[in-house]
Amino acid sequence: MREERSPSFARLTTLRLGGTARCLLSLNSEDDLPLLSEYLSGCSETPLVLGNGSNILALDGELPIVLVRLAFPREVEIVRHEGDLAHVSVSASCPLPKFLKFCAEHSFSGLEGLSGIPGTVGGAIAMNAGSFGTETCANLVSVDIWQDGVVRTLRYEDWSYAYRHFSFNGDDRFYIILRAVFALYPGVMSAIVRAMNQNFLMKKERQPVGEKSAGCVFKNPEGGPSAGQLLDQAGFKGKRHGGVAFSDLHANFLINSHHGTAREALELMKEARDAVEARTGIVLEPEVRIIPCQPL
Repeated sequence: MREERSPSFARLTTLRLGGTARCLLSLNSEDDLPLLSEYLSGCSETPLVLGNGSNILALDGELPIVLVRLAFPREVEIVRHEGDLAHVSVSASCPLPKFLKFCAEHSFSGLEGLSGIPGTVGGAIAMNAGSFGTETCANLVSVDIWQDGVVRTLRYEDWSYAYRHFSFNGDDRFYIILRAVFALYPGVMSAIVRAMNQNFLMKKERQPVGEKSAGCVFKNPEGGPSAGQLLDQAGFKGKRHGGVAFSDLHANFLINSHHGTAREALELMKEARDAVEARTGIVLEPEVRIIPCQPL
């Protein structure tokens, strides 16, 4: 296990802003997990698993956070077949695009809608990332987690998931996703690749893929207009505040346009949320994780 003192959230997250954590603990293999248990038992800071740093808005200043990052081998392998389904095991540290490439190369279908989503497989599971009608957790068969010093395997009856939500039957104690097994369907490689490419191109056309952004900042309200539509109608597409702004391309993407701060980001988010509520009565809920956790 390698320890880095005072790591910068601005360096480690896709939004490229925020203060510093107490330390960053990088785990090279499961052999480091006992060392992590010992470390966490002796500190009062809040642990946070960090993958590629998307979907994170860290506050400014010195934060009481211990970051944990898996530096395990990024393995993907076919473990078995059950009828027409292939069960594919993937490490949580594997980048989601790499996993999707493996699926396409082996003609496994079911996850094409996730094309263009950044981050790791573990992060995609933890927030049930999704797009184009696809949810990460819909294809899950099992998940190996580390919690309270023990590694255990969970099955679908042990967890619940919903829109941008995944939990172990209400258990909110700290855990780390180590690996997961997905059940995937046989498909035609050319059709899978075509669908992934089309989804990625649509994202590129509609979203600020090349900007410093955490992704969608607000969740879409259930059964109504999308958060992007509501923000656009309230006049927030392209609206700037200090060094941050809502994208000119998609109103629900907050971007760090010029050395922005977390304070500026939260102020702009609150202004947008209040404006949408005053106009429509709808209270937008943040999708981006605010670290440390606090109400908007």
